[in-house]
Amino acid sequence: MTVDKAVPSVDTWIGTDESGKGDFFGPLVIAAVLVNQEKAESLRAMGVKDSKKLADSTIEKLSQRIRQSCIHSLVVIGPERYNQLYERMKNLNRILAWGHARVIENILAQTDCSRAITDQFGDERFVRNALMEKGKELELEQRPRAEEDMAVAAASILARAEFISRLNKISQEISYHLPKGASPDVERAGKALVQREGDDILKKIAKVHFKTTKAILNKDREK
Repeated sequence: MTVDKAVPSVDTWIGTDESGKGDFFGPLVIAAVLVNQEKAESLRAMGVKDSKKLADSTIEKLSQRIRQSCIHSLVVIGPERYNQLYERMKNLNRILAWGHARVIENILAQTDCSRAITDQFGDERFVRNALMEKGKELELEQRPRAEEDMAVAAASILARAEFISRLNKISQEISYHLPKGASPDVERAGKALVQREGDDILKKIAKVHFKTTKAILNKDREK
């Protein structure tokens, strides 16, 4: 039995973006959104823009609307899996490329599309090399400040909303509020958790290759 794919308009493209790569605690989330010109204007009208310019409450509301109106895909790499991948690849950009390639391929499994836009990071060959056979046929555009594109902006909102949700879930599971980013507040939280749970807790909730890990463990040793 064959499954009919959605038929895209003539000018249809995929936008991808990620969230969590600069956050010590929590997962890395990569998202993709499919749009056409009409959908892009609709997203613009509802207030879609780069998630870094939006409050968390707005991100959550817009995320729900984007999920309801657009074909999309999410790949979530939890902290433990992230640390395993980084130990093997030794390169964040390769992990990002793998994630971006997967969400693109997931969209292509649902509909035909010939173009994708992603934010530029590292060697442009990373994403292209990570794509499978169908993805390699894409016109792949990697550009700085890609969030100016509506598909990429929508993907940034989906990725950030999922990141926030997953970070909150981890906080609930360990009964400790985990702050976003990699600030002194993050170091203080990490130190408190290491004192409470031991060093291994970081592998389960954080990206341990960050310099923050060394700062937390050194400070812990000094006490």
